[in-house]
Amino acid sequence: MNRTISVITAVYSGGENYLADAAQSVREQRDSLPLGWDVQWVVQEDGTTGSPLRDLPPEPWISRGQARRGGAAVARTMALPRATGELIRTLDADDLLAPGALARDIAALEAHPQVGWCISSGLDLLPDGTTVPGPYDPPEGQLNYEELLSAYDANLFSVLGTHLTVRKPLLHALGGWPALPAWETVSIVLRCAAVSPGWMIAAPGGLYRKHSEQTTARSSYTQTADFAELRSLVRAQAEFLRTTGWRWRPNPVEG
Repeated sequence: MNRTISVITAVYSGGENYLADAAQSVREQRDSLPLGWDVQWVVQEDGTTGSPLRDLPPEPWISRGQARRGGAAVARTMALPRATGELIRTLDADDLLAPGALARDIAALEAHPQVGWCISSGLDLLPDGTTVPGPYDPPEGQLNYEELLSAYDANLFSVLGTHLTVRKPLLHALGGWPALPAWETVSIVLRCAAVSPGWMIAAPGGLYRKHSEQTTARSSYTQTADFAELRSLVRAQAEFLRTTGWRWRPNPVEG
């Protein structure tokens, strides 16, 4: 039986303008996966309109779902029951996976069974089609909690949370993505790091599309939450988890 990596994408009605491009980037991963691996794309509407899912092709490796609107974090977590993969990768509805990204994620976690998660560098995709690398990408190698927390405190968070690939048991143990109005991708990376080392992949894992309709580009984004309170909350939750002393360990059955 083949092993699976599940890619989870949350999308809301009106936010599906680039979903077909995201679908193509997932489809193109299939040819580069290691022997014995499959990819599943789990698309979850943040809402119940059905509109964003309507034009998805009826292919067996694509799973569709809906739930009452609660934000991207809730939508991703609600997609987890349909995710058949032992590895979970996130992909925003307006972003793209880089060629070979999933194969590199699998290879990193296979080569380093002691780590519970990995993350790859990213490229900003500008409206004119040019790309710009992330300014703070760390080098290839193991990622530790203290380093990530220091970068967070300096407002220089060094990884792109939307490029997280995590072993499913760890993600479930952490309760999925925290139900925050923003910064949930940063929070889940810090939580993963608090209980398990990770691995940085230097090769770009995806393209982060910059466009006027993206959530963080809207003027209303500043009204999402009190960002000072949000920053404090994300840090406190990771720190209290760290101080419990609990550490995630891989299940020997999973290899």
